[in-house]
Amino acid sequence: MFFTIKRLLQLMFFAGISLLSFASLAHGVDDNTKEFLSQSSGAQLIPFMYIGAKHMITGYDHLLFLVGVIFFLYRPKDVLLYVSLFTLGHSLTLLFGVLNNIQVNAYLIDAIIGLSVVYKGFDNLGGFERWFGVSPNAKLAVIIFGLFHGFGLATKLQDFQLKEDGLLENLLAFNVGVEIGQFIALGFILLAINYWRSHHTFEHFSTGVNTLLMSGGMMLIGYHGAGYVFN
Repeated sequence: MFFTIKRLLQLMFFAGISLLSFASLAHGVDDNTKEFLSQSSGAQLIPFMYIGAKHMITGYDHLLFLVGVIFFLYRPKDVLLYVSLFTLGHSLTLLFGVLNNIQVNAYLIDAIIGLSVVYKGFDNLGGFERWFGVSPNAKLAVIIFGLFHGFGLATKLQDFQLKEDGLLENLLAFNVGVEIGQFIALGFILLAINYWRSHHTFEHFSTGVNTLLMSGGMMLIGYHGAGYVFN
């Protein structure tokens, strides 16, 4: 048990260092992509689909939340249901936010996304039942946090002041790309989780992973919360 706790603390430390080191690089957009987004005109379906997929694969805050969502889902139909609810939520606010030019502070949204990671890790550890005697509606929580994740995507797209010509088509292509990236990432995540489920260490593994989720989420809240206060 001592080794397990010691190992868990080591993992938490290195995860924290990694998150603090790369927080500013989440959803990183290289110079070529920035130039393309700022200058693109008309429908550019394939490029926007590629950018959407790349955005999701590198968006570790979105993926951390999804890890928590699917961690204890064993049936494929349950995984499909919850991922679909998340997709519905972030697709609605992505399109609504950009098309209606709704401006939301990026630091505030990213802090809420960090909160979603903390929530899911805490929920998976049984924290709500043990501490408060309640069990939140998991489906409702996923779709609500999905809405906030969508505003995070919309906020980043609005930074590039996309041209009106072909905007709807490009947004739909971007959203399709996000789903493709999400599908690819989830495939690898599910393979890893299913591998551990077949081993007797899964109980310790599950506790460690969800503790790391909470730690990572709190660091994201602190990082982006400080950005919101001081910028």
